[in-house]
Amino acid sequence: MNKKFNVQLSDENRQDIQALLEHPQTCSGLRKRCLVLIQADENQGLPATQSEIAKRCQLAENTVGRIIRQFAEEGLGSTLTYRQRKTPARTPKVTGDSEARIVALACGAPPEGYARWTLRLLSHRVVELEILPTASKDLVRRVLKKQNLSLT
Repeated sequence: MNKKFNVQLSDENRQDIQALLEHPQTCSGLRKRCLVLIQADENQGLPATQSEIAKRCQLAENTVGRIIRQFAEEGLGSTLTYRQRKTPARTPKVTGDSEARIVALACGAPPEGYARWTLRLLSHRVVELEILPTASKDLVRRVLKKQNLSLT
């Protein structure tokens, strides 16, 4: 097997990895990354091959290779942290402006013929006033709950 990347952990890096492994709230994915780096460390003697590491950690060989490559190219910090998305997976349906308009609507007087606002009435009015293209009762409930408002 042709090795392209070497893993050489300093004492400080090794201590950081050990601390993560000993911490009870470290997630399993991060734990496996730590184990891969420890087993691939060349400063501890003869490192295990990628296929051996993959079997021990119950990972695919490609995953082990990616972890080692990421460590060699980007360092320990980025290898042991998950990448943040630049944009959210889904854009929020309710923005601050629309949330404020829904709250103002709920705090205002109910429609004629009604004693108070209901979630169904609010959701229909939000669509009528084109605050949002669609609005369910649950969406309105979450907006009101977030502001600690009650319709009773």
